[in-house]
This record gives sequence, C-alpha cells and structure tokens, in this order.
Amino acid sequence: MLNPFFRLSTKDKMFFARHMAIMTRSGMQILDILRILQRQTQSKTFKTIIDTLIVSVKNGQFLSDGLEKHHAIFGDFFINIIKVGEISGTLAENLEYLAQSLAKNQELQSKIKGAMIYPIILLIVTLGMAGGLTYFIFPKILPIFTSLHVKLPLITRIFIAVSSFMLAHGVALLFGIIAFAIGIVLLLRIPPIHYAWHRVTISLPVAGTMVKNYNMVNFARSMSLLLKSGVKIVQAVEITGRSTTNLVYKKVLEKISQEVGHGDMISKYLMLYPRLFPPVFSEMVAVGEQTGKLDDTGIYLADFYENELDDSTKSLSSILEPLLLLFMGTIVGFIAISIIYPIYQISQNINN
Repeated sequence: MLNPFFRLSTKDKMFFARHMAIMTRSGMQILDILRILQRQTQSKTFKTIIDTLIVSVKNGQFLSDGLEKHHAIFGDFFINIIKVGEISGTLAENLEYLAQSLAKNQELQSKIKGAMIYPIILLIVTLGMAGGLTYFIFPKILPIFTSLHVKLPLITRIFIAVSSFMLAHGVALLFGIIAFAIGIVLLLRIPPIHYAWHRVTISLPVAGTMVKNYNMVNFARSMSLLLKSGVKIVQAVEITGRSTTNLVYKKVLEKISQEVGHGDMISKYLMLYPRLFPPVFSEMVAVGEQTGKLDDTGIYLADFYENELDDSTKSLSSILEPLLLLFMGTIVGFIAISIIYPIYQISQNINN
C-alpha cells in the first residue's frame, strides 16, 4: 500500500525521466524499461509506484495513464509531457526535455538554498552562544554579584532579569515558540490566508524580487518545454498555472488560460499584471508570439531570469551576513559587558 503522504524528490523524478529517455531512444519496450528501473531504484516506495505502472502497461494502458494514478506525486506538468509524447510518437524527446527541465529546477533550488546556508548557520551559532552564556556561565557568576550587596549597573540588572526569566520560564517559552510556529503553518493551510501571505511575499523589497524571478523562471521554462513537447498554447498555459505553487501567480495564470482560449495573445494579459510580470518579460513574450518562436523565447527568458535570481540571492546573502554579524556582536557584547563591567567596578572600589 502506497503512503498517501509520500513525495518523490526531484532527483528521483529526474532519474526516472532520464533513464526512460535513454532506453526509449534505444528502442526498448516500455514494459522492459520499467522492469529495469524497478531493479535499479533503492526506494521501496518508488519500486511500488513502478510496480503499479507495470500493471497498467500490461493491461494495455499508456504510461501516462499509470502515472495519472499517482497524480499527487508527479503532477500535471510531468504527466502531460509524457502523454503528449506518447500520442505524437516523440516520447524519447519529451522525456529528455523533461529530464533537462527537472535538472534545471533542482539546480535553481540548490542555488537558493546554498545562498541561505551561511546566514542560517550564523544565526544558529549566535543564538547558541547566547543561550550557552545565559544558561551555563552566568548562573555561576550571579551568586558572586548578589553576595557583595552592591548596586549593580543597569545593563547588568537588565541581563539578570532576562536571564532569570529564561531560566525560570525557558522551557515554557520554547514550547510557546514551537506552538506559535505550528499555528502559523496550520493558518497558512487556509487558502485565503495562504493567498494573502503570497501577496505579502511578492511585495517585500528584496525577497519579493526573488519570488517574482523564481516564478517567472518556472513559468517561462514550463511554457517553453510544454510547447516544444507539442502541447497546444491554451493547454500549456493551463498546465503551467496548475503546476505553479504560488497562489497569486496560479490565480492569474488561470484567468489568462481562459482568455487565451478565446483566441487572444498571452502577452496581452501579461501586460495587465506589471507587478507580477515586468514589461520586458511581457514584451519578449509578445515578440515570441509574433515570430512563432515562443518556445525559444521562453528558454531565453528562463535563463535570463535565472541569472537575475542568482544575483538576487547573492545580494540578499551579502545584506544578511553583516546584519547577522552585527546582531551576533551586539548579543555577545551585551552579555560580556553585563558580566565584566560590574567585576571591573567592584575591583575599582576594592583598590580605592
């Protein structure tokens, strides 16, 4: 029985598409290819999925029909490209396009994650140092201060109050933060709140540009791949919209797919949403439509905005790093001064 919450990684899907493409191009039958892939994969759940695909193909169904039974795992984009390839006789080419697209998406996600790793590590180290000083070092020094019966500096009294609160209620505070985070996650599952959150992220100064660039890369690359695979323009916009995770872009693309179905151009409606699609993007799409090379234009736009996204992630990382270093220095400096300053005052009084 397949776990309903199971998700295949992009790497697994890429493995499936690439190996299917190579063996299909060599002339092997789909059934034989699936059996080979089942023996090669290490994932038990993936083996189960391939087993259901083998049963479907044995029963005379298309591969895409078998994949449709696992729609939540593979999605519209993956399934439709294979379906068009089977119908048009270009399955090997479509699988190769799909593998390349998945590889590009994985590379893009890796760039974003890689740019965020250092700032996150720096933040964790800062909080870890502050927590270590508060919980392990300061409690050993505090009795010395209280035994002297002297008026402590304001900064030290503030730190004692914060430290005492953390020691007394730290566990409750930690559970409170966890409960708050879980509450936020649950709230974001409510469609109107999730949609509002996506609108907010698009409006943020630096992160908003990254979100827009990321969605434009996915839109342009998905559209280009679908068109190259033989999908009609209306269906391509519809599939791209359904495959989009950002609810704001999803809603807009659903509207555009309906309008394009009446015979209008995509660029005409992209221009109505300059906050989501910059004028340069819309104009380039218009050129692609007029010249009949929208698939090639999509590839160019995807590469262009991927470079823009790469620059944005580097800029965000370069902004966050000094801010986090300043935050780290402020926290550690505050704790250090809170401990050292009263010791210095007491030593001065003793000398005098």
